Amino acid sequence: MIIMSIQEFVVNFANQFDDTELEVFNPETNFRDLEEWSSLIGLAVMNMIAKKYDIKITPAELKSTNTIQELFNLVNNK
Repeated sequence: MIIMSIQEFVVNFANQFDDTELEVFNPETNFRDLEEWSSLIGLAVMNMIAKKYDIKITPAELKSTNTIQELFNLVNNK
């Protein structure tokens, strides 16, 4: 079951970053390669997923993903 569009998820994900332009983000973006990526942003992403989608993911689950698409798939499969 798809709970959201990938485009919406990419925008919500990108909004967790202060200095990285929205154009940088797409489903294939390897967010770990972004200069701004940090554990703090990881926590913000987990919080955004919990608030917007009412889905809790663990730090280990987040760590198992590299691209926004992989994270989207993880959230959709919960």
